[in-house]
Amino acid sequence: MRNLSDTYYIHRILEGDTSCFACLLDKYSHSLFNLIYRIVGNKEDAEELTEDVFMKAFQQLESFEGRGDFSNWLYKIAYNMSITAVRKKKIEFLAIDDFQLTNASSDMLDESADDTAAHHRQLEWLEKALNALPADDRALILLFYKEGKNIEEIASISGLTVANTKVKLHRIRKKLGEIIHEEKSKYL
Repeated sequence: MRNLSDTYYIHRILEGDTSCFACLLDKYSHSLFNLIYRIVGNKEDAEELTEDVFMKAFQQLESFEGRGDFSNWLYKIAYNMSITAVRKKKIEFLAIDDFQLTNASSDMLDESADDTAAHHRQLEWLEKALNALPADDRALILLFYKEGKNIEEIASISGLTVANTKVKLHRIRKKLGEIIHEEKSKYL
Protein backbone atom coordinates (compact mmCIF):
# COMPACT_ATOMS: atom_id res chain seq x y z
CA MET A 1 0.00 0.00 0.00
CA ARG A 2 1.03 3.58 -0.55
CA ASN A 3 2.24 5.68 2.36
CA LEU A 4 -0.99 7.46 3.30
CA SER A 5 -1.99 9.24 6.49
CA ASP A 6 -2.61 7.37 9.73
CA THR A 7 -6.19 8.68 9.68
CA TYR A 8 -6.79 7.05 6.31
CA TYR A 9 -5.54 3.67 7.55
CA ILE A 10 -7.50 3.92 10.79
CA HIS A 11 -10.68 4.74 8.90
CA ARG A 12 -10.13 1.76 6.59
CA ILE A 13 -9.41 -0.58 9.52
CA LEU A 14 -12.55 0.52 11.34
CA GLU A 15 -14.52 -0.15 8.12
CA GLY A 16 -13.26 -3.74 8.20
CA ASP A 17 -10.10 -3.66 6.08
CA THR A 18 -7.85 -5.02 8.83
CA SER A 19 -5.01 -5.53 6.34
CA CYS A 20 -4.36 -1.77 6.61
CA PHE A 21 -3.12 -2.32 10.14
CA ALA A 22 0.05 -3.78 8.60
CA CYS A 23 0.88 -0.30 7.27
CA LEU A 24 0.70 1.15 10.77
CA LEU A 25 2.75 -1.76 12.07
CA ASP A 26 5.43 -1.12 9.45
CA LYS A 27 5.46 2.58 10.17
CA TYR A 28 5.76 2.42 13.97
CA SER A 29 7.10 -0.99 15.01
CA HIS A 30 10.81 -0.11 14.83
CA SER A 31 10.60 3.13 16.83
CA LEU A 32 8.23 1.64 19.41
CA PHE A 33 10.46 -1.40 19.85
CA ASN A 34 13.48 0.87 20.38
CA LEU A 35 11.69 2.92 23.01
CA ILE A 36 10.35 -0.14 24.82
CA TYR A 37 13.73 -1.87 24.67
CA ARG A 38 15.43 1.13 26.21
CA ILE A 39 12.88 1.20 29.01
CA VAL A 40 12.81 -2.51 29.85
CA GLY A 41 16.39 -3.34 28.87
CA ASN A 42 15.64 -6.82 27.59
CA LYS A 43 15.21 -7.72 23.91
CA GLU A 44 12.77 -10.58 24.45
CA ASP A 45 10.60 -8.54 26.80
CA ALA A 46 10.70 -5.61 24.36
CA GLU A 47 9.63 -7.82 21.45
CA GLU A 48 6.76 -9.24 23.47
CA LEU A 49 5.70 -5.82 24.74
CA THR A 50 5.83 -4.35 21.23
CA GLU A 51 3.47 -7.08 20.06
CA ASP A 52 1.23 -6.46 23.06
CA VAL A 53 1.17 -2.72 22.36
CA PHE A 54 0.02 -3.30 18.79
CA MET A 55 -2.56 -5.85 19.92
CA LYS A 56 -3.94 -3.40 22.46
CA ALA A 57 -3.92 -0.59 19.90
CA PHE A 58 -5.78 -2.77 17.40
CA GLN A 59 -8.33 -3.85 19.99
CA GLN A 60 -8.88 -0.28 21.20
CA LEU A 61 -8.63 1.48 17.84
CA GLU A 62 -12.26 2.57 18.08
CA SER A 63 -11.37 4.52 21.23
CA PHE A 64 -8.87 6.62 19.26
CA GLU A 65 -11.07 9.57 18.45
CA GLY A 66 -8.66 11.36 16.17
CA ARG A 67 -8.42 14.44 18.40
CA GLY A 68 -4.68 14.03 18.76
CA ASP A 69 -1.83 12.50 16.87
CA PHE A 70 -2.09 8.74 16.38
CA SER A 71 1.62 8.26 17.03
CA ASN A 72 1.29 9.96 20.43
CA TRP A 73 -1.68 7.72 21.27
CA LEU A 74 0.41 4.69 20.32
CA TYR A 75 3.44 5.95 22.27
CA LYS A 76 1.21 6.48 25.30
CA ILE A 77 0.14 2.84 25.17
CA ALA A 78 3.79 1.75 24.79
CA TYR A 79 4.93 4.05 27.61
CA ASN A 80 2.26 2.83 30.05
CA MET A 81 2.74 -0.85 29.23
CA SER A 82 6.54 -0.57 29.48
CA ILE A 83 6.48 1.24 32.81
CA THR A 84 3.99 -1.31 34.14
CA ALA A 85 6.23 -4.17 32.98
CA VAL A 86 9.28 -2.60 34.60
CA ARG A 87 7.43 -2.10 37.85
CA LYS A 88 6.21 -5.68 37.82
CA LYS A 89 9.66 -7.10 37.20
CA LYS A 90 11.49 -4.36 39.08
CA ILE A 91 13.95 -4.03 36.23
CA GLU A 92 16.28 -1.13 36.89
CA PHE A 93 18.68 -1.12 33.97
CA LEU A 94 18.83 0.20 30.43
CA ALA A 95 20.87 -0.69 27.38
CA ILE A 96 21.74 2.39 25.36
CA ASP A 97 24.03 1.01 22.66
CA ASP A 98 23.96 4.02 20.37
CA PHE A 99 22.06 6.53 22.51
CA GLN A 100 23.54 9.98 22.93
CA LEU A 101 21.92 13.05 24.39
CA THR A 102 22.19 15.38 21.44
CA ASN A 103 21.27 18.42 23.48
CA ALA A 104 23.35 17.62 26.56
CA SER A 105 25.27 20.52 28.00
CA SER A 106 28.99 20.78 27.34
CA ASP A 107 29.58 20.46 31.08
CA MET A 108 28.00 17.01 30.96
CA LEU A 109 29.85 15.82 27.89
CA ASP A 110 33.18 17.63 27.45
CA GLU A 111 34.75 15.82 24.57
CA SER A 112 37.49 16.28 22.11
CA ALA A 113 36.55 15.12 18.64
CA ASP A 114 39.99 13.57 18.33
CA ASP A 115 39.91 11.65 21.59
CA THR A 116 37.85 8.50 20.98
CA ALA A 117 38.87 6.96 24.30
CA ALA A 118 37.46 9.98 26.10
CA HIS A 119 34.33 9.72 23.97
CA HIS A 120 33.81 6.07 24.95
CA ARG A 121 34.43 6.88 28.59
CA GLN A 122 31.86 9.67 28.45
CA LEU A 123 29.34 7.32 26.87
CA GLU A 124 30.02 4.86 29.70
CA TRP A 125 29.37 7.65 32.22
CA LEU A 126 26.16 8.54 30.43
CA GLU A 127 25.08 4.89 30.35
CA LYS A 128 25.78 4.51 34.08
CA ALA A 129 23.86 7.71 34.78
CA LEU A 130 20.87 6.54 32.75
CA ASN A 131 21.02 3.14 34.45
CA ALA A 132 20.82 4.89 37.81
CA LEU A 133 17.57 6.63 36.88
CA PRO A 134 14.17 5.16 37.73
CA ALA A 135 12.37 3.69 34.70
CA ASP A 136 9.86 6.58 34.59
CA ASP A 137 12.65 9.13 34.33
CA ARG A 138 14.51 7.09 31.69
CA ALA A 139 11.34 6.91 29.62
CA LEU A 140 10.79 10.67 29.77
CA ILE A 141 14.36 11.53 28.81
CA LEU A 142 14.30 8.96 25.98
CA LEU A 143 11.03 10.32 24.63
CA PHE A 144 12.52 13.81 24.56
CA TYR A 145 16.02 13.13 23.24
CA LYS A 146 15.82 9.84 21.36
CA GLU A 147 12.27 9.98 20.00
CA GLY A 148 12.25 13.75 19.49
CA LYS A 149 8.91 14.26 21.21
CA ASN A 150 8.15 17.80 22.38
CA ILE A 151 7.02 18.71 25.90
CA GLU A 152 3.32 18.68 25.02
CA GLU A 153 3.59 15.27 23.38
CA ILE A 154 5.48 13.83 26.35
CA ALA A 155 2.87 15.25 28.71
CA SER A 156 0.15 13.60 26.66
CA ILE A 157 2.01 10.28 26.50
CA SER A 158 2.96 10.18 30.19
CA GLY A 159 -0.23 11.65 31.61
CA LEU A 160 1.70 14.48 33.28
CA THR A 161 0.89 18.16 32.95
CA VAL A 162 3.03 20.24 30.63
CA ALA A 163 4.46 22.14 33.60
CA ASN A 164 5.22 18.93 35.48
CA THR A 165 6.87 17.46 32.37
CA LYS A 166 9.16 20.49 32.07
CA VAL A 167 10.08 20.30 35.74
CA LYS A 168 10.72 16.55 35.62
CA LEU A 169 12.91 16.85 32.50
CA HIS A 170 14.88 19.65 34.15
CA ARG A 171 15.39 17.57 37.30
CA ILE A 172 16.34 14.49 35.28
CA ARG A 173 18.96 16.47 33.33
CA LYS A 174 20.31 17.86 36.59
CA LYS A 175 20.41 14.38 38.12
CA LEU A 176 22.18 13.01 35.04
CA GLY A 177 24.74 15.80 35.30
CA GLU A 178 25.38 15.04 38.97
CA ILE A 179 25.81 11.32 38.33
CA ILE A 180 28.13 11.96 35.39
CA HIS A 181 30.14 14.40 37.51
CA GLU A 182 30.51 11.71 40.19
CA GLU A 183 31.66 9.20 37.57
CA LYS A 184 34.14 11.70 36.15
CA SER A 185 35.59 12.39 39.58
CA LYS A 186 36.48 8.69 39.91
CA TYR A 187 38.78 9.02 36.89
CA LEU A 188 40.37 12.37 37.78
